[in-house]
Formats: sequence, C-alpha cells, structure tokens
Amino acid sequence: MYATDSRGHSPAFLQPQNGNSRHPSGYVPGKVVPLRPPPPPKSQASAKFTSIRREDRATFAFSPEEQQAQRESQKQKRHKNTFICFAITSFSFFIALAIILGISSKYAPDENCPDQNPRLRNWDPGQDSAKQVVIKEGDMLRLTSDATVHSIVIQDGGLLVFGDNKDGSRNITLRTHYILIQDGGALHIGAEKCRYKSKATITLYGKSDEGESMPTFGKKFIGVEAGGTLELHGARKASWTLLARTLNSSGLPFGSYTFEKDFSRGLNVRVIDQDTAKILESERFDTHEYRNESRRLQEFLRFQDPGRIVAIAVGDSAAKSLLQGTIQMIQERLGSELIQGLGYRQAWALVGVIDGGSTSCNESVRNYENHSSGGKALAQREFYTVDGQKFSVTAYSEWIEGVSLSGFRVEVVDGVKLNLLDDVSSWKPGDQIVVASTDYSMYQAEEFTLLPCSECSHFQVKVKETPQFLHMGEIIDGVDMRAEVGILTRNIVIQGEVEDSCYAENQCQFFDYDTFGGHIMIMKNFTSVHLSYVELKHMGQQQMGRYPVHFHLCGDVDYKGGYRHATFVDGLSIHHSFSRCITVHGTNGLLIKDTIGFDTLGHCFFLEDGIEQRNTLFHNLGLLTKPGTLLPTDRNNSMCTTMRDKVFGNYIPVPATDCMAVSTFWIAHPNNNLINNAAAGSQDAGIWYLFHKEPTGESSGLQLLAKPELTPLGIFYNNRVHSNFKAGLFIDKGVKTTNSSAADPREYLCLDNSARFRPHQDANPEKPRVAALIDRLIAFKNNDNGAWVRGGDIIVQNSAFADNGIGLTFASDGSFPSDEGSSQEVSESLFVGESRNYGFQGGQNKYVGTGGIDQKPRTLPRNRTFPIRGFQIYDGPIHLTRSTFKKYVPTPDRYSSAIGFLMKNSWQITPRNNISLVKFGPHVSLNVFFGKPGPWFEDCEMDGDKNSIFHDIDGSVTGYKDAYVGRMDNYLIRHPSCVNVSKWNAVICSGTYAQVYVQTWSTQNLSMTITRDEYPSNPMVLRGINQKAAFPQYQPVVMLEKGYTIHWNGPAPRTTFLYLVNFNKNDWIRVGLCYPSNTSFQVTFGYLQRQNGSLSKIEEYEPVHSLEELQRKQSERKFYFDSSTGLLFLYLKAKSHRHGHSYCSSQGCERVKIQAATDSKDISNCMAKAYPQYYRKPSVVKRMPAMLTGLCQGCGTRQVVFTSDPHKSYLPVQFQSPDKAETQRGDPSVISVNGTDFTFRSAGVLLLVVDPCSVPFRLTEKTVFPLADVSRIEEYLKTGIPPRSIVLLSTRGEIKQLNISHLLVPLGLAKPAHLYDKGSTIFLGFSGNFKPSWTKLFTSPAGQGLGVLEQFIPLQLDEYGCPRATTVRRRDLELLKQASKAH
Repeated sequence: MYATDSRGHSPAFLQPQNGNSRHPSGYVPGKVVPLRPPPPPKSQASAKFTSIRREDRATFAFSPEEQQAQRESQKQKRHKNTFICFAITSFSFFIALAIILGISSKYAPDENCPDQNPRLRNWDPGQDSAKQVVIKEGDMLRLTSDATVHSIVIQDGGLLVFGDNKDGSRNITLRTHYILIQDGGALHIGAEKCRYKSKATITLYGKSDEGESMPTFGKKFIGVEAGGTLELHGARKASWTLLARTLNSSGLPFGSYTFEKDFSRGLNVRVIDQDTAKILESERFDTHEYRNESRRLQEFLRFQDPGRIVAIAVGDSAAKSLLQGTIQMIQERLGSELIQGLGYRQAWALVGVIDGGSTSCNESVRNYENHSSGGKALAQREFYTVDGQKFSVTAYSEWIEGVSLSGFRVEVVDGVKLNLLDDVSSWKPGDQIVVASTDYSMYQAEEFTLLPCSECSHFQVKVKETPQFLHMGEIIDGVDMRAEVGILTRNIVIQGEVEDSCYAENQCQFFDYDTFGGHIMIMKNFTSVHLSYVELKHMGQQQMGRYPVHFHLCGDVDYKGGYRHATFVDGLSIHHSFSRCITVHGTNGLLIKDTIGFDTLGHCFFLEDGIEQRNTLFHNLGLLTKPGTLLPTDRNNSMCTTMRDKVFGNYIPVPATDCMAVSTFWIAHPNNNLINNAAAGSQDAGIWYLFHKEPTGESSGLQLLAKPELTPLGIFYNNRVHSNFKAGLFIDKGVKTTNSSAADPREYLCLDNSARFRPHQDANPEKPRVAALIDRLIAFKNNDNGAWVRGGDIIVQNSAFADNGIGLTFASDGSFPSDEGSSQEVSESLFVGESRNYGFQGGQNKYVGTGGIDQKPRTLPRNRTFPIRGFQIYDGPIHLTRSTFKKYVPTPDRYSSAIGFLMKNSWQITPRNNISLVKFGPHVSLNVFFGKPGPWFEDCEMDGDKNSIFHDIDGSVTGYKDAYVGRMDNYLIRHPSCVNVSKWNAVICSGTYAQVYVQTWSTQNLSMTITRDEYPSNPMVLRGINQKAAFPQYQPVVMLEKGYTIHWNGPAPRTTFLYLVNFNKNDWIRVGLCYPSNTSFQVTFGYLQRQNGSLSKIEEYEPVHSLEELQRKQSERKFYFDSSTGLLFLYLKAKSHRHGHSYCSSQGCERVKIQAATDSKDISNCMAKAYPQYYRKPSVVKRMPAMLTGLCQGCGTRQVVFTSDPHKSYLPVQFQSPDKAETQRGDPSVISVNGTDFTFRSAGVLLLVVDPCSVPFRLTEKTVFPLADVSRIEEYLKTGIPPRSIVLLSTRGEIKQLNISHLLVPLGLAKPAHLYDKGSTIFLGFSGNFKPSWTKLFTSPAGQGLGVLEQFIPLQLDEYGCPRATTVRRRDLELLKQASKAH
C-alpha cells in the first residue's frame, strides 16, 4: 500500500518478516522472540553513484611531454584543490558538528525507541470511518496525529508505531473498530527501554448490533494472531500502595459539620477545636427575649480557652435583650466591630478566635427590609489542624421571604491530603486514584482526582473530592488494615467507546449501562506480547471470550514455549470494565504484575479451564469485583435464578450452591503462584482456589498428566483479603464438568461440591502427601469467613485474621472412608474478634451494633446477632498451635468466641483435633463456645453439633493438660471427674477417644441411639450424615475401654458395618447392637483397602454363650447374642498400628460386618431391657489432671505485628493513660515499647527517646519531669533531643499549662497545638529532617484519660537517614525469582 522508504534503512524495532514466502523450512511462528536485525546492505542509489565515479576516472592517450605537463598541472591543481577541499571539509565538519551537538540532546535517535526508527514514515490517515487500512510488507508507519478509521490489519511484516517526543507533548487518539495483528505484523507504543512519554489513546468503537463480526475476535478488539507482535509500554508509575495515615470521612478527624435551622431565635453559637475541627459546644442564647440569656452568653465566652474558634449566627432576632456587657465581651474576646450596632432582625454572622483580636475575626451584617435581608450575612475563616489539613468554618444568617435561616459549616477546603506508604512522586495532578474500602462493604471504595500540591512530600498527594467513608491507614491490634490506594491513570489508554445506556441484547435486565466494551485477545504462537503501564477502560463484553486482556489457548508463553523474553503484563490499570480483568485461558508461564482491576464484572483475574499452570500473579490489586452473567459462578442471586436457558427442563438453580462465587482471583489450578496480591472487595470471594475434575471449556477433552486436586500448591505468600462477602480466601469445590441432563439438570460449569484438595508428591495418591503452605495471609472485614480451607495436608502460618464473621475455618478433604486421613495446621497466627477499626456506616454496610469490649457503635458482619468465631472447627483433624486470640467478648445480642464449631453440622468430627500453645488476651471472655439452641444455632441437634470435641494438649485452652473438651451434654465422653464450664457449654475430661463409623444398608430415615453403659439416662440420638441416602452413616465419638449399646427408631438394619476410626493398636470398646430376639447372625472381620475397595484377611466371628466368656476372649473374633434383651455384643479392638493422621491402620481399615436375618419389622430399641441390667457405675479410666497455675510459657504467636510489608520492622508502642479517678486509685501511666514497660505514678511528664535505626529497639533517653519541675521540659525539647530520634511523650495528672506547643512543631506537628487544661496528652514525634506520617498528638479534656493507645512505628527507613548496614532481605522477591526459574 505504501512505498518503502528510499533510504533503505531497517527499522530499529522491525520484527523479521514472517510471511510464508520468507519462512525457513520447519518454521513455527512465535517460538523465539527474534533478535535485532543485521545492518542493511548498501542501497541501489549508492551502487549507482560508485559506478559513475569510476567512469569519470577513465582517460585518453597523450604524448610523453603532454602527459608530463598535464601531470605537473594536475599536481598543482591537486595541491590547490586539496587545500580548498580541506578547508571546506573542515568548515563543514565543524558546522555539522555544531549542528549535531546542538540538536543531539533533543533529537538524537535512540535505538531503543521504536518511534525513532529512521525507516518509519509519518502517517496521518485523517478522519475517515470507512477507511479499511492494511499495513503490510514494506509499510513502516509512524502515527503522528489523531485519526479515525474503520479498521487496521497489520500483517506480513507491516509495522505501526505511535509517534512520541522527548517532552511528552504529543496527544494521539486513534479510533477504530478493531486492530488485527497477523503473521509478522507489529504494533508498538513505546518500549521497555524507551517508555512512551506522550498520551496515546486507542478507542475501539462500534455497537453490538451494528456491523459484521470478525471470525474468532468478534467486534471492538485488538487481536494478536500467530506471528503477531504487540508491545505497549507506558510511563512507569507506582501502581498501588497503602495509606500510611487514616483518611477520615470528610477529611477531618471528627467529620465535617453542617447545621441549618429556621427561626432559631437569638444568638446560635458553636465552639470549634482549632486543632481538630471538632465541634466542642453547641448552644443557643435567646438574647432577643431574655436578659439572663445575654448574661449566660457573657459567662460562656468568659471561660473559653484562648485560641478556640467561635462561630455565631443570628436566628430571627438577637438584639432586644442583648446587654452591653455581653456586647463588650464579644468585642474584647472575638474582635467584633459590628456587634455594637446590631439591630432588630438584622442578619449577623461571625467567625473569630478567642483572644485573637479583630484581625482574626470575620463578620458580616445584613439589614432586614420587607421580610428579607437581601442575601446572606456570611462569615468564613480558614484554619489548619495540627495534622496540616486545611478547613473552613462558616456561619451565616439571612431572611428569605419572611423566613429566618441560620446555619454553620465546618469542612475541608483546597483538597484533602493523603499520606501514603511508598514514594508516589510519579503520580501527577489530574490523575485518578482509587482508595479501597476497609470495612465490610466493598462499595466504600472511592475514586479521587489528584490536585497540585507543592507542599506535599514524595509520600503525599492531595485529592479534590471529599471522602465519604472512613479508610484506615493504621496497623490496628497488630493487623495491617491500611487501605490500598491505586493509580488508575496511564499515558497509554485502550478504551471501549460506549453508549449512554444499555441497549440490544446486552443483558439489560441486569445492567442499566452499556456493557459492550472493547477487548484484547492474544492467540497461540504470537511472536511477542508485553504490556506495561497501560490503562484499559470500558473494556470487556458480557459475551464469552471478550475480556479486557485475554490470553487464549496460548500454551507456554515463557522459555518452555520458546520465548527468550517471557511474556508479561505489568502495571496495567483495568477499571470500569464489563467482563473480568485478565483472563488466562489455556496459558502457562505468564507473569501478571503490579496490575489493578477495579469496578469490573465477573471473576477479575481469571484462570479459566482448569489446566493453566505456572502463572505468577505478583503484587496485583483487585477491588469492587461485581457479579456478571457469563458463568454460573459469576452470577448473583437474581441472575442465577433468571438465566435458565442452559439448565435441563424446569430446574431452578439454587444460588447458594450453583452460583454466587464471583471472585477477584479465580484460581482453577493449584500450580500457580500468588505473591503480594490484594483482594480488596468482591461480592463473594477474594481468592478462590477450585479444582476441576477434568479440563473444561475449549480445553475439554485434553488429558491432564495430573489431577489438579492432587497437585501440590504453588507459592502462596503475603496476600491480603478484605471487604469480601463470602470469604477472603476460599479453598474448596470445583465446577460441574458435564452438560445438563435429566440425571443432573444443573448448568455446565456451575459450582460443584465434588472436588477435594489433597496434594501429593508428583500428584500421585500413592506417594506421600505434600502440605500446601499458606504463608502470610492477612484477612479482615470479610462478612462470612476470613478464610475457608478444605483439604489436606494444609498449613496456614504467619497469618492474621481480624473482624471477620469467622476468622478461619478448616474442613477436611472428605469423610471417612473416602478420605484416608489428612491434617490441617495453623501456627504463628493472630485472631482478633473486634478490633479498633470500628467501621463506618454506608456503602451497603447493613448491620451496626455495639462492641463487646467498649460498647462503642461499630459495623458488624452478617447480622447483629451473628455468632463471631476466631477459629472454627468443622470436622478435622486440625492442629492449632502457637497462636494468639484477642478481643472476643459477647454482647447481649451475640456470642463471640475465640474457638468455635461449625453450626448445624451434620458431619463427622474427630477427637484428633489438637490445640496447643495458644494464648488468650485479656479481652477474651469465651475461649471456646459449643453453641446453644437459639438464633443461628437452631436446636443444636445435628450429629456434628453433639460430637464436637478437641484435645487440649498442654492445657493452654482449659488449664487442664492433656484434656479433651466436648459439649456439656455429651455423656459418651464423660466420667465423674470431668469439669463443666457452663458459659462455654463445655465439659473438660481426661481419657482416650476414638470414633466408630457405623454404616447401614437400605435404611433411609433411620435414627441411631447410642448409650454408654455408665450413663443410660443420657443417650445420644444421631440422625446420620444423610438420612435420605441408601446407606446412612453415623460416627459417634466414644471414650475407649467402655461399653455401649446401639438402638434404632425403626426395624433393625439387615446389614451393618462397623469401622474402627482413629483406633490405635489394642484400643477397644464393647458394643451391643439391638435386634429382635429371633435374629440369626453372620459376623465377619476384614481389612478394607481404600484404594480399590477390596477386603483382606477375612475372619468369621463365632458365637459364645455368655457375656463373661466374651469378656475373657475379647481379643478373639467372638460375639454373644443375649436374646432376652435383644443385644448382640462384640468387642471392637484394633489389631494393627495406625500411622500419622490416617483414620485406619497401616494394614487397611478394620471393619466388622454384621449380617442379620430376621422377619421382624418391629422397632428395634432395647433400652428398656438393657438397663439397668447392663448398667455400670461411672468410673475414671484416666485420671483428671490438676489445674495448671501461672502463665503459659511459650504460648501464642511470637509475632506482634502482621503487615503486608514484612521486610520492614515495626516498633510496637502502647500508652496507658488513666483518667482522674483511675489516677487517684493508683493506676499507673505506662509507655510500653516493644513489650518493655516504662511506668510512672506521679503527676508530670514521661519522655522517651528511641533510636529509629535499631531493631528491635534501643532506648537512648528516659526522662521524667515532675509536676513541680515540668517547665524544664521546654529547654530539654529545645536542646536535649538528638537528631534522628523517635520522641514518645505522655503526661499524668492535670497540668494546667504545658508550654511546649511550639516545640512540637519541629517534631512533626503542622502548627502549635492547644495544650491548656488537658486531662492527658500523648505525643509521638520525630527529630530530624523528615516528617513521617506516624507523628501524632492525642489529648483529652480535663479529668479524662486517653485509655490504651497503640501505635506501630516503622524502623530503619531510608528517610530517617539510617546508615545502611546490610541489604534488607525480600522474601517476596526471592520467591518471584524462584517462580521465574521454575517456569
């Protein structure tokens, strides 16, 4: 289409020509990223010029003399010409050199920059929506201006590059229906080593019901086929970080204030704290009607502290009874010049500062005429808080058509400043950012626009909009709850052009906006694809395969696929999009890094078919992940029940089990790596690992070498999940892999409960298990579960759970006998029930109640009555160790316990659940709770409810070492020395315990009653795991070396199996099963081999004639049938050893089969005949231990703080500030530094100086200033604090005048604070050239204390000026490198 550049130079970034005519034999496109091409050959023009010069040198024949003369002449000419040429050449050289040097800094071509390729030709196609552009061999184009075309196809070596310039002043927008990059074609905007500086926008336009669809790609797309290259590289920005200081609603610590009222007669007064903008007092003085009101106002103003802000507004009228003394007080203390002449119904407003004089006063007056003041009397002044936030105080008064209005406003002005954890100097004014929710509702995420901020440091930005919600910027109770802050703006933008509202067949019944955006689709065997720092907006479509970024069946995209430069996406911003964020479909080895997905529909980071492996997701942020329509798992309740075109017959989907699983990270295969990611708000789950039984979708039919559910977990390190509804982390379930049918009418790919994660070495179930490691998970403010983890073996360590409905739930990988027995362990972890993150109403937060510790209002998960649990046991076996629990205190509305059990649990539960080395903080009222009938628990009569149990190995839960804890009404596990704990609804017992797995055939709806011979009045009735199943299953927990009888609420089962579960060798119990008296039996024993279902070592039981004989021969295969009572007695005694967590022995599962022959259909309940005949006096087999005394040594986690930047060190600092009554009682004031207490009991000031560069900490100075000598602190603050120091200050007692306000400014305050007549003052500051975000001042009114305050101060920051001793170890970067090598 376009002629080749006549200069004949190769472009710097031109890929090899991949047309078929140029392919060598055996070429496979996309397998190797090509090297830079060799230098070009000489051009034809150059060859022609050389030929002409040679012809010029040809000569004719002359005589010798003539030749000699000619030679002399030529010699002279040559000398002359040489001189002339030398002069000209030298002059030209210096001129050229000057020109080159003059322009080189501005225009010198950079071989790393694709737009500076000398072979490129500028291209300006104009505005022609009908133009179909084909860029092919020889077409090397540089787009230099805005353009609109119908479509662009780049193929056969064609090249399109966006023009750029050094100062980044270009602004190019290309509008097109699509861009298709085919064999050998390439599209470049910037490069990794030469990032695009200007603004480039590709707008994909078109409607879903207009125009033709392209094969494979559809409409509105950038498509990369085999041999295609797509390289987009925008300017680097810090992709996302965390708040370093809490962002308050309205931008002020106590919120904004707005008040307006009509006919509020008199002088309406507000007193505002000049340091915090808090409304301190709100009063009305009716100085129109009452002189006493005028006197009261006079006294009110007399006792105000200097510096207080006072706002006054007249309501109706205020002058009639306004006394001269009051007028003088207003003049003297507030500097008013207009109050003296205030008349009847005049509108007057004032904002002033106590004792600030007339210069601090702003006031306005308007006359009252014809029922109107002709406008507002408006007074306004601006101030700064001690944190540096600018705010205004406004007072106004007016008459409008006979109605008097007066009001006040306190609000931020000129933007709100945000303090951030990382250097964000790459963020610019005009950029859009998003701040994540730190509450239960993801809808508290907010977008802001950055303002210019000359006073901001590299760690600060200023935003235009006023925050509507509270966003935490603190480590609270040891858990990092700092909100994520992401930058949405990039200088390369790919966007879909959308309509104003939903139209056509775009699921408009669910969406009122256009969801037909653009999409990027990359196909197998591409040559090179790398996307970095690109913004994708309005991308994706509610159609399968149309996603913002979609790697479609690409196979291996790293070195395993032949790519020397592994494929990645880095620093993308995907927001306000309509179908996912990044889809990894049949693709392995992809790196997704530093990418944000915000406000999207359906699973965001999406691994699709269950075959995707070795992909690494590093430091990505997803938030506001909303339901979509594509898959059942994307859908919400209404979508699920409405979309029924793919179910069989009239089946109505069940939302809770078929759908409602939309997740920010949807990981369909465990062999992928998640490092440093944040899932900050999804309708259902933050991170969901699921396990496909077989490949699905377009990968269906592929044979996997290993089943996903058997495959070891990839790297999981330092991920955070919060503000999700169902769960932060969810490891469980799969999807349905068959089409809907009469046998199973559910839709293909709906949620399915069949898969269980049980990782083994090489994914081989015959080889040892490989524990899946969840290392450093932070989960907070998730409505249901911080984490739900099913499977085994699984280890959770170094993790923190706070403010979740349930912190962590462990569920085994299945039920006996299908599960061979696995383990789950949590260690070195922290659980917090109700933190100091009280939340904020709004943004779909539905539930608010009072806290259990301080009775303060707070947002709540699920419901006001929902029972909060820290660690929840489902079945087991679990091991909870070296963990700490804080702040689990019930309220009249709800239970709150550190350890609890799954409610309404029909499943098995094992006595092999072990707990050790746990620590309970002072605010834990219920260490454990077994539930009680009532809301949520219902009747507590399910089998799992009744058999709940765990082993307190060291007594750290109960105070009794080697004790078991069960439900208080469970008499199968009791003995006379057991200890009841009523508030736990628990009993603590010694003994040894196991389970009997009872299975019956063809006995639906049959309940089993099991009774211990020692407690016949307290039987346990079991409904069975599934009463409607053909083979009901019952699994009571039993105390060993005891006798039991089993009865039924219907005819006795003809076939019964008894399995010994968790029996060690020689463990035994005796059982008596109830049958009709005329029953005959065949009883056999065998070892069941779980893997193939075969039986080995089968033995027949033989009858004996008495119970005594049976007791003598209990180790033999004998049974005794007492026909008088109907009880068939036999001993269940383990003959083989059991290893590890296996349910069964190493020889197989020891099983007894009872085949009963009887024609009776009577109810088989022998209780009345069995007792008291077989009653035994309760006895203790294993002596109850004595209760432990003293503190548990080594209990609890050794970690004090759990953060998302674990490579940094934080110093825990806690202040205890008693109030006046507590001080008089003798309670000490304390500053605790890293667990070391510094106490003082006398009135005065305690000041600590700490080295910020030492870990764990180094105290450099401790000084106490007694009340009588407190003035000395002024000189100390001036001269005594060395540079580069942390300053911790706390007062005790009432110090009327602490004259140090101005001295705290160099230590971190933005202005001198009001420190007069305070009850308590606490200050954290820093002496140095850097003002960290953690510097804070806390004060309380006279007589009041500040209670307990906790702060975590970062240590060894570069900004402190600390000497660099050693390189900080970054475990996350080590793991990223490890993952890359594993690729």
